Amino acid sequence: MVTQAFLYNAIFFTYTLILVQFYRVPAESVSVYLFPFAFGNLLGPILLGRLFDIIGRKTMITLTYAISGILLAVTGYLFQMGVLTALTQTIAWSIIFFIASAAASSAYLTVSEIFPLEIRGLAIAVFYAFGTLAGAIAPTIFGAIIGSGSRVALSWAYCFAGVVMVIAAVVEAFLGVKAERQSLESIATPLSEVMWPQRIIPPDVTQSGTGAAA
Repeated sequence: MVTQAFLYNAIFFTYTLILVQFYRVPAESVSVYLFPFAFGNLLGPILLGRLFDIIGRKTMITLTYAISGILLAVTGYLFQMGVLTALTQTIAWSIIFFIASAAASSAYLTVSEIFPLEIRGLAIAVFYAFGTLAGAIAPTIFGAIIGSGSRVALSWAYCFAGVVMVIAAVVEAFLGVKAERQSLESIATPLSEVMWPQRIIPPDVTQSGTGAAA
């Protein structure tokens, strides 16, 4: 969750700066390029969401994190080589976030589900806070690099963000939990069952008495 927040904020909050500084897009026109980017974010969970329960969340989170990280590194290289335009850059990032947004959405669900029912809300709040903290650092770093005007430095920053996403994919592959098509109680036993085991129910006195009389 930290890695996807870093990736998302690093690109989303500096996208307009890149369009203006490196692609010479007029400031009043940059909003047009945000529509396909936002559209890709919306379509990702809608179109890929079912696969997380069909194929499996652990597998799909690993694949989507890894693919989006690799694509980001490739895009960073193409950006450094100067072969991208404002349009192709937008298409590339829209594809990346089409994949990454689905991965992030599933990760948020899975994080909350692997904790007992009583602390599920607290767990997602804590993880979300850490992710937001990391995400808040990213725009500052990338903004400073963009301000320097160096394509090389910015492309390396994109490669770094891509590598971080791939590392997250590896972590998911080893530590991820298969939470698809299971009841929440089977994934994480409620604390109430652990702290207060079910009482032994005594036999029905009425039935036993009737049986004895018979």
